[in-house]
Amino acid sequence: MVPPTTAQPAAGRQSDSNRASGTIDFDRLRPRIDAALERSVQFGDGCPAHLSEAIRYALLAPGKRLRPQLVLMAAEACGGTVDDALPAAAAVEMIHAYSLVHDDLPAMDDDDLRRGRPTCHKAYGEAVAILVGDALLARAFELLAAEIKPPERAATCCVVLARAAGATALVGGQAADLAEDRATQNIHELEAIHRRKTGALFIASLELGGIVAGAAPEQLAALSQYGRHLGLAFQITDDLLDVSGNEDAVGKRVAKDAQQGKITFPQLLGLDESRQRAAQLIDQACSEIESFGPKADPLRALARFVTLRNC
Repeated sequence: MVPPTTAQPAAGRQSDSNRASGTIDFDRLRPRIDAALERSVQFGDGCPAHLSEAIRYALLAPGKRLRPQLVLMAAEACGGTVDDALPAAAAVEMIHAYSLVHDDLPAMDDDDLRRGRPTCHKAYGEAVAILVGDALLARAFELLAAEIKPPERAATCCVVLARAAGATALVGGQAADLAEDRATQNIHELEAIHRRKTGALFIASLELGGIVAGAAPEQLAALSQYGRHLGLAFQITDDLLDVSGNEDAVGKRVAKDAQQGKITFPQLLGLDESRQRAAQLIDQACSEIESFGPKADPLRALARFVTLRNC
């Protein structure tokens, strides 16, 4: 689990200094997210010990918990509570962790470093890594179905997350990324891949938070548009970090995209235009949530963080 790195402000409230500066306080919600994740993978005697250990290795690895943070911040922006939204936040992080474990496999992106540690298949073997992803995928929907109330909202949450994780979104984006004719790829094709591979789960995270909070349709639409812009900005920044990031800070291998012949935003747009495009997308994201007022300040701060991050 990730230990807090700064003093904790009062629960459920961003510090005044952070609000004024526009910086994001990841430690406000992260301890509660980590505690929920810890609880969610207490499988008991029915789960083989080596599988349980590998699941915990993949899910509880150090990280900012960006997607579950989006769930909780969206719920707060819509007048809901962190407690009610925590199962959805944990479910989203499970889907994200499963996707990373499988994407890192030799048959996929073939990575050996993730969040500063050996990838799951390097630590536990390919077969166990595949099973870790399978288990996390199943557990995510079990959490939503069992812990989101009322049942109608739980069912809606299951639909939203399943669609975001499925063949037309996250999985489809990864398939397109693997199969794409990279020599002829253009900016529109690249955006389409990453709106599925990365952006869909950002949007789902925000919609889940809104659904749990009982958000109005116009609020859900605004959150979805915010997530659409944010997700693409995040991917552009990720591509920039692969070009100019520090491996120790990023926590994974850098310069891999060029080595694998992948087309990236810096390749198509150049470094400066890529940075400008990311900044424009963040401005657009923030404009989509103006109607939420101060309750959406954490979402605005998180968006600004995306283009400034170094990991």
